[in-house]
Amino acid sequence: MAADARLAPWRQRVEAALETALAASADTGSARLHAAMRHAVLSGGKRLRPLLVYAAGAATGADETLLTAPAVAVELVHAFSLVHDDLPAMDDDDLRRGRPTVHVAFDEATAILAGDALQALAFEVLAEAPVDAALRVAWLQSLARATGAAGMCGGQALDMEAGGRRIEVAELQQLHALKTGALIRSAVRMGALAGGAGPGVSARLDDYAAALGLAFQIRDDLLDIDGDSASLGKTAGKDQAQDKATYPALLGRDGAGAALAEQVARMRDALTGWPGDVGALEALAVLAVERRS
Repeated sequence: MAADARLAPWRQRVEAALETALAASADTGSARLHAAMRHAVLSGGKRLRPLLVYAAGAATGADETLLTAPAVAVELVHAFSLVHDDLPAMDDDDLRRGRPTVHVAFDEATAILAGDALQALAFEVLAEAPVDAALRVAWLQSLARATGAAGMCGGQALDMEAGGRRIEVAELQQLHALKTGALIRSAVRMGALAGGAGPGVSARLDDYAAALGLAFQIRDDLLDIDGDSASLGKTAGKDQAQDKATYPALLGRDGAGAALAEQVARMRDALTGWPGDVGALEALAVLAVERRS
């Protein structure tokens, strides 16, 4: 698995499109709210999820011009989730991507509204995408399911319920398959939908995405132990301080490393023998498991 030269220009395209989407939404309403939305979105980040939209599109032969709307939408939902995740009622964090979190930089009520508005904007972007109506509906369905009680929000609820109690590894995997994995799977699925992927192709890509989601979370758990706040851009050691269920807490550091290697093998197996272009998907797998922040 090697680097892919397309990631940087795709990232630049996403940044420009996010700026455009936020600017278009700022014509009316509260200037403070719009400033909070910009603070949440335009503060750097890996842009893994929008890059996965493009990479899955490349793997299935999608027209690249179709992919910007779902790439922007999935990143807006991700940004909304981080704003709410950092709130005092949830993970209660003051630092995100090396900057004060939205509720610290503005206030808690503005942060809640900014998250709500970013989620609404994501679906507006998809609903207005210049593609066939059937594809728009399929994208909307995928992202909505990944965002709600059957996906990210449901996983966040399980994470909060698991705090301070002992859970089994299977329960932890289910928690993160929803909280982290659902949005990653939707990103891949939306790219594949643009490429007209059939059930067999979609199943292989979903297996890749599920493994990537778990690998990303395991690496996140390990970085919480090994990293520092300056390099992570968020508070290090927070999971242990809050007695949260994590892979190292359940399996030990070596066991978590072995679990990460298992997910890397799953991703490799899902892409082995692929008839199309999986270079970008392979590069993003490396990014997820070798990142330092």
